[in-house]
Amino acid sequence: MARILPVSSFDCVVFGATGDLTMRKLLPALYHRWRDRQFPASSRIIGAARSSLDDDGFRAHAEAALRRFVPAESLEPAILAEFLGLMHYRRVEALGEEGWDGLVSLLAERPEQVRQFYLATSPELYGPICQRLAQHGGLHQKSRVVLEKPIGHDLASAREINRAVGKVLPEAQIFRIDHYLGKETVQNLLALRFANPIFERLWHADMIDHVQITVAEEVGIGGRGGYYDKAGALRDMVQNHMLQLLCLLAMESPISLDPDAVRDEKVKVLRALRPIPAHEAHLSTVRGQYIAGAVGGQPVPGYRSDLGSDAPSLTESFVALKLHVNSWRWAGVPFYLRTGKRLPRKVSEIIIEFRTPPFSIFPREAVGMQPNRLMIRLQPEEGMRLEMMTKEPGPGGLHLRPTALDISFEKTFGQRYPDAYERLLMDVVRGNTTLFMRRDEVETAWNWIEPILQGWADRPEAPRPYAAGSWGPTAAIAMIERDGRTWYESLE
Repeated sequence: MARILPVSSFDCVVFGATGDLTMRKLLPALYHRWRDRQFPASSRIIGAARSSLDDDGFRAHAEAALRRFVPAESLEPAILAEFLGLMHYRRVEALGEEGWDGLVSLLAERPEQVRQFYLATSPELYGPICQRLAQHGGLHQKSRVVLEKPIGHDLASAREINRAVGKVLPEAQIFRIDHYLGKETVQNLLALRFANPIFERLWHADMIDHVQITVAEEVGIGGRGGYYDKAGALRDMVQNHMLQLLCLLAMESPISLDPDAVRDEKVKVLRALRPIPAHEAHLSTVRGQYIAGAVGGQPVPGYRSDLGSDAPSLTESFVALKLHVNSWRWAGVPFYLRTGKRLPRKVSEIIIEFRTPPFSIFPREAVGMQPNRLMIRLQPEEGMRLEMMTKEPGPGGLHLRPTALDISFEKTFGQRYPDAYERLLMDVVRGNTTLFMRRDEVETAWNWIEPILQGWADRPEAPRPYAAGSWGPTAAIAMIERDGRTWYESLE
């Protein structure tokens, strides 16, 4: 059984309390932590938003969301009633003065509590909210502010947000959240590499041919069209989630698990990324946009229909990139990244493909050698799979075939384990910043991304169309196959 480490009493103030993120992710995560008795009954969950609600109204919204997003077998009536009793609500104008005194007065009733301010709002409100909290006396030494991605839409806006928040809070009290870093499998990358010498000694250019990272979604842009059409896949997924995964794969061993020691090594990877100049962006990247097709056997509309506009859009719903890390460990090893919407299935997966043997002693009829692969599944079923060549049983001669050592976390540990938001919310209470992005991480990632965005702007070509339900435009397949490699679809 996983150990439950209790945290101290806290006030969790959620700005944007009536929004989708709060109802779909944050409240269910806090409910599960309450169900496991990880935090005391003196804790409070305080919603803050513009909606004209009172405590009971907010609790009614929360109960409806919990009944929708928490599995029925986990929703125990007595525990639910207790959890709803922890909730309060204050109407607050993020860009005005209304409501701040009432919120701060509520917090002042328990001045000794850890104060977790979760900003589930649009990024342009991060600075104003933090500044008003400071002006009204809502911040103290036990305050932590959680910033949702994206941190800005380019380097300049990211720096402005970091500057505004940094004026009122020290870096140690700012938690830039990327929920991918809270996934069990992502955290296991550290254990896989640095607790198992068998892998760490293979983890370099002499043994690894290439690395693939795929984050695929079945859904389209849905109700996020207004945001997504201004962002696109590169800003929405690559600049944060995928580059963070790459950092954990490619970084050197930190000297300890101290938060800054880990994040120092991640920043080194970002700084070692070979730049993709604007004039070469079209050679190392592929943009796509889905058109009507079928996902899971059901017909679905194209991007522009989902957006509700007949006007052409240059926003990419799919992106594939080839990049390199300029270091001794990774010299010559390409990293292929792809992410998109309306792909055949929802899957997040890392493939490490090892080099083939330089010489084969096996006869041709034994079947062609296939490279060893380590597959790390982030979702939907978290686990790891190592493919290797073995002899096929039987007396009919020597025949080889790939077989796998497969670890499913759910089957191996036989229990429900906390999801990413559950872990990260408790880490905020503890003040543990290991799984959160530091200011220089965010800005270094934007610094690498910006030339690609500029290159696309300089060549304003429409994204390549791909049918919903396919694996993206054929140009993405061509990009990797020019190198004699192919995308790996393990679940097909």
